[in-house]
Amino acid sequence: EKRIGNDVLAGTYAIRTLLDSGARVTFGSDWTVAPIAPLFGIYAAATRRTLDNKHPDGWLLEQKISVEEALRCYTANNAWGVFSEDSLGTIEQGKLADFVVLSQDLLDIDPVNIRDVNVLRTVVSGKEQYNSVAH
Repeated sequence: EKRIGNDVLAGTYAIRTLLDSGARVTFGSDWTVAPIAPLFGIYAAATRRTLDNKHPDGWLLEQKISVEEALRCYTANNAWGVFSEDSLGTIEQGKLADFVVLSQDLLDIDPVNIRDVNVLRTVVSGKEQYNSVAH
């Protein structure tokens, strides 16, 4: 709010409006302005809350999207955005195996709890890059 002012605030992160218009939205991070971790981006999109709890009930709630929509914005839509939807973005036979194993199923928990989910494993091109049990 301080950075952009209330007059501009109403149009910021207008994700619901964009999706409803038919736009294919891709997600990323404005690191160092926002956390780089995709889980925090999904949390923010689905709850409209900030990690610092300055907006404990969320802000501009009419722009909230579902967890499933947020996941699509980070996966399939990003692959489409870099013209790689034939090899990335979804888990299918013939595509690169890039995925994470999480401590909880994001689709089965209250979106408010996403900020507490941990990455257990990371697999890139079919090869394990991180395993929390091994560390």
